[in-house]
Amino acid sequence: MAVFLAGFTGILGRLITLNEALLVWYRLLITVLTLWVLYLLQRKFHRVSLAGVARIMGVGVIVALHWVTFYGSIKYANISVGLVCFSATGFFTAILEPLITRKPFNKNELLLGLMVMVGIYLIFHFDPQFKTGIILGIISALFGSLFPVFNRLLVQEHKPETVTLYELSGGFLFLTILLPFYLHYIPADHLFPTIADMGWLLVLGWFCTVWAFNLSMTALKKISAFTVNLTYNLEPIYGIALAFIVYREDKLLSGMFYIGLLLILLSVFLQTGLVYRKHRATGNK
Repeated sequence: MAVFLAGFTGILGRLITLNEALLVWYRLLITVLTLWVLYLLQRKFHRVSLAGVARIMGVGVIVALHWVTFYGSIKYANISVGLVCFSATGFFTAILEPLITRKPFNKNELLLGLMVMVGIYLIFHFDPQFKTGIILGIISALFGSLFPVFNRLLVQEHKPETVTLYELSGGFLFLTILLPFYLHYIPADHLFPTIADMGWLLVLGWFCTVWAFNLSMTALKKISAFTVNLTYNLEPIYGIALAFIVYREDKLLSGMFYIGLLLILLSVFLQTGLVYRKHRATGNK
């Protein structure tokens, strides 16, 4: 369900006319205000030590940077390219998760992640007009691979609601400090959302952030960060399909784009098969 909701974020990133940094700032503003009100009313707010708050908010900084570069990728290239680059999170997670958690590397995860990178390379090599967007997309994937790894550690100590609340609050505070400098070097056409922008921002904040974030945090209690990230590779399927229907992006993409996309989809299906076999071998259903 979280992946399905995430599939709409690319479309919303193009529908909203604000630049990438302002878009994320408003998204976080709506999300953080909503979460504080909901959790206080539902008494889901739990106190955390100052050191714990600092660690959780630090991960929120990574989330904010991931979103800014993700929407930058969409605005400098297009929805399809931005979503395909997001799939590189599997490759980065296969490398970074063992380093952070001090577990042995998984050869299958590395090979499947590498397959995704080959797919992205084919798109990058044969569609140079998307160069800036692809670079931003890969940076976004790097940030995107980090926060599920840290989140998996955090949800072992704290409730998912607490982690989500402090994490997104930390991302909002960080971006509030960064925004004046960002807008100085990359000026925006306008600072305030239009009426249409505001409606799409509410959809993005309430459904694609608050709800989707809690679903993915709960999933991390049961499955590895790599599996979560690789499952999120299904996001391009929904997002690209919508981009083809709404914006006819299929007319802008070369044949090599589809070859790269097929490699990425193949990695998802192979990982699904490996996870299923592993669960059967251990007696899980």
